[in-house]
Amino acid sequence: MKRILISVVLAAICLSSFGQKQEEKKKFQIKGQPIVTVFANYHAGIGNANKESGFALDRAYLGYQFSLTEKLSGKVVFDMGSTKVSGSDLERVAYIKNAMLSWKTGNFTLDFGLIGLEQFNVQEKFWGYRYIMKSFQDEYKFGSSADMGILGKYKFTKWLSADITISNGEGYKKLNGDNKYRYAVGATILPVKNLTLRAYYDLASKNIEEDETKDQQNLAFFAGYKHELFSIGAEYNQMYNTKFKEDNDQSGFSVYSTIKLEDQFNLFGRYDNLGSKDDWSSADGQRILVGVQYAPIKQLKIAPNFSTWNPRDGKSSSFVYLNIEFKL
Repeated sequence: MKRILISVVLAAICLSSFGQKQEEKKKFQIKGQPIVTVFANYHAGIGNANKESGFALDRAYLGYQFSLTEKLSGKVVFDMGSTKVSGSDLERVAYIKNAMLSWKTGNFTLDFGLIGLEQFNVQEKFWGYRYIMKSFQDEYKFGSSADMGILGKYKFTKWLSADITISNGEGYKKLNGDNKYRYAVGATILPVKNLTLRAYYDLASKNIEEDETKDQQNLAFFAGYKHELFSIGAEYNQMYNTKFKEDNDQSGFSVYSTIKLEDQFNLFGRYDNLGSKDDWSSADGQRILVGVQYAPIKQLKIAPNFSTWNPRDGKSSSFVYLNIEFKL
């Protein structure tokens, strides 16, 4: 009789344990959703650029993001854009922008694969108008928005977080061509409500025996204040030994602001100033951008705007734009 009772109890425990495991498995289901983002515009030149006008499809991001477990997620994103190859019949080309997994436990996150970088991520989100113009470092090629590598992020407190990245350094459009890497570290501070501070540094090495290349270094500082009625941000960026050439230093700053007019309307503006040591770069100049954004629904943004570029050497060019972002 005792043996029968013991057998029944053991069977009940096994069934209960099995049932609990099945319930735990049922608690989390693999989730996913598509990523669809399209940037388009109509533009027309003014003055020196009055011969340029037309419709353009700037960018199309297509992908899928998913959660495999409570801690493990990932995404794959394709980036369709212009080839920028002079004389080519190929108008569009597709790149893999992201192909990554992300593991999160507590306040620590680890991204690996073809990942999004943190170099100007905070600035880009604060600027808020990526479909109209890239943030400063991205626009003037101080770095890439994605690369093959590994990124660790840790949130120490509500007001302090830090990130460390090791990447190939070539960006997401190129294969790794050497055994050198780009090392980056950044810190984000929220000292008081609505105020964001960010500091960032990276080093990319290309030194080869009997080669005159020098380590490229990037230093950036950002401060932004966001109120329910307006926001204002400013960043300073310095790059040493651009493209690994000694003393080819570049620096510049960007100031941008948004004023909320109504629930669906925002007024925005931006000023960029880019310079180089001893004026070695022909890309030096100043940019002014102003416009209004109308967002009738969450997935759609429409922004008529005006921009002008005043190069250090050469004639200025001005454009009126009607930019559109559609996003799911």
